Amino acid sequence: MADVQGRELVGELAEELVGMMAEDGAAARLAHSPDLAEQAVWRRLTARHGDRLAEIMATHGWPTERTVGPEAARAAWLVAQHADRQLDVQRRAAELMGEAVARGEASARDLAFLQDRLAVNEGREQRYGTQIGAVADGRPVPWPCEEPERLDERRAAVGIEPFDEYTARFAPK
Repeated sequence: MADVQGRELVGELAEELVGMMAEDGAAARLAHSPDLAEQAVWRRLTARHGDRLAEIMATHGWPTERTVGPEAARAAWLVAQHADRQLDVQRRAAELMGEAVARGEASARDLAFLQDRLAVNEGREQRYGTQIGAVADGRPVPWPCEEPERLDERRAAVGIEPFDEYTARFAPK
């Protein structure tokens, strides 16, 4: 009986996380809207999702593919990635996700993106160059990176394409 209840809880949790990802996707355009009211909608949504992810992590740990499935695990990562005004949530997510990566239960690539996002939000240099700060002379420019000469080496180690290939997707056409 407990096993059935546990599976139901995991299924409900997975459904909730996927629902949060869908809400995030539908509202993402508001993040950089010129309308401040629309930006506030985005901020409230990401804060609500960040609060809920904090509760989930406190109760269940990091939602891994094994526990909630690949789509819900990706959703948990996205919620953490967008919790830019909740650094405690991003820090805890990076810590728990790092432990899951070490066990082979989470994506090292996704963790690299989260670690870079957290570093930028904390005013530190990023390691993997995943966070783009601006476009200069038609080329995307990352937020400052530690040891930029070794950037592609670190990226390759976690399954991220070389920086020039990555940024080509963001370059104006």
